[in-house]
Amino acid sequence: MSDFSPGQRWISDGEAELGLGTILSCDQRSVTVLFGASQETRTYSSRQAPLTRVAFGSGDRIQSSDGWQLLVEDSKEIDGLIVYIGEDAQGQLRELPEAKLADTMQFDQARDRLLTGQVDRNDWFDLRFRTLHHFNRIEQNPALGMSGPRIDLIPHQLYIADEVSRRHAPRVLLADEVGLGKTIEAGLILHRLLLTGRAERALILVPPSLTHQCWLNCCAASPWT
Repeated sequence: MSDFSPGQRWISDGEAELGLGTILSCDQRSVTVLFGASQETRTYSSRQAPLTRVAFGSGDRIQSSDGWQLLVEDSKEIDGLIVYIGEDAQGQLRELPEAKLADTMQFDQARDRLLTGQVDRNDWFDLRFRTLHHFNRIEQNPALGMSGPRIDLIPHQLYIADEVSRRHAPRVLLADEVGLGKTIEAGLILHRLLLTGRAERALILVPPSLTHQCWLNCCAASPWT
């Protein structure tokens, strides 16, 4: 169990957006934390509280609840509470108890989380690394955008879709006999452009009599609907 004391400043590991929290009360079973910036109160089990103690070091710039800033040079502990010592903006030597720290201080950036010791387990890092590696491999696949739609693998449709979607600014007219898959080809082209970030939205114009057919061939058969 962590040594909690009223007035100490902690942050939530799972809700960093709540800002800096203050210990209101604690006992052998539970600890209650007030997050002043968001006006939220949380009660955790003392033995398994998902909290990280906030402790700044020399060189850190912190802000008081009154708005003035302090460049930390040293610190001391009094009755379990940290008192920071340093210079304010006017160069005067001042002390700032942790209870007077601004509630609005955020710790959701990577550097802030690292400096405050708010790090995840190695297996979570490994999972994110493998996921990013997998996504990178997918994005490098030459068949990107062609393997998702639920269609028959017809060579001429795949060739046209691949050829057109590789162009810098596709502007083509697909014209052949009825039933050879022009709608599917257009859907494949749009699908790849959406996946690669080269298109964010599209306007599809069809005659009223072909609306249902377009939906079946172009939309229902593609995973981007």
